[in-house]
This record gives sequence, structure tokens and C-alpha cells, in this order.
Amino acid sequence: MATSTPEPDDGTTTPPAPRHEILDTAAARLDAIETLIGFARHSIRIFDVDLSGSEWNSVARAERIAAFLRADSSATLDIVVHDTGWIERSCPRLTGLLKFYGHAITIRRTGEDAKHVMDPLVLVDDLHYLHHLHVSRPRAVLSFSEPHAAGPLVARFAEIWASAEPGISATVLGL
Repeated sequence: MATSTPEPDDGTTTPPAPRHEILDTAAARLDAIETLIGFARHSIRIFDVDLSGSEWNSVARAERIAAFLRADSSATLDIVVHDTGWIERSCPRLTGLLKFYGHAITIRRTGEDAKHVMDPLVLVDDLHYLHHLHVSRPRAVLSFSEPHAAGPLVARFAEIWASAEPGISATVLGL
């Protein structure tokens, strides 16, 4: 029952009308992530197993994230993953952004309390979200302009974040 997602606004138009839809394919999820990033003004929060299945190393995604971070000096991108290995080995565009926007991007690794969590999230400005119901299945829920629906997921992300440990740093420290 996937319908077309609204076009992201350029900051001068009104936010999308409240809407909730079910996505049944991986391609629809990837399109939804792009749309959500386009709506982001203040924060993007991501929880995933390792980011490998969502095109986080694509040129277009890196350009959208950079544009989001340039648009507002207080904008933040917070990421929590179970395993940072894929990001470190196979995601040079995201790690490059981390080096350039280290003040705005934080990548953490889940703590023991959240290792069992398998439902990736993308939260935008605490208003819009994509909730992938289980990492092994394609189904996801996409919601726009519904802070009451996003609230429990925002709280869930906060719990995952609170139990997370440092993941990837923008700088290399050592002797």
C-alpha cells in the first residue's frame, strides 16, 4: 500500500501534512530515507545494525547530509549501530563527513542493553520517521508531521543512545 512520498521542502514551504504509510519494499525504504533527509532542519537520528543496507555511502546521500549540516550550524546527525566495522571499512563518504563535521556528527556503538534491538529507525526533527519493523524483513512505517506518533520512537532512540558507547571518532588520538 505504498503511496508516493511528499517532496521535501526547501525551507520556505510548509511542512508536509500529517501522514502515515506502510512501505513493503527495500526500494521504498531507501526512497523514504532520502525524502526524510530532505525534510530535516535540526536533527537526524539513526539507529541501525551497521548501516550497510541503506546506501549511506552513496554520493547523493553524502551530498544531502552535507547540505543539511551546512544549512544550520546547530544541526546534528546522531548514529547508533551495533557494529561500526562496515562504516569503518566501506563507508568513506560518511567517515569523510565525520572528519569535516565532527562537531555535528556522532557515531556510537550500542551497549549491551540494546544489542537485541533489530528494528532500525530514522528520526527527523522528532516529527518525521521511518521505522523498519525488523532488519530481516522489508516492511517499514513512514510517518510525516506526527510528533505524537514519533514520541515513543524518540524515547526509544534516547534509551539506545544512553546505553551506547563511543563508536567512531572524527580524530585519531594516540602516541
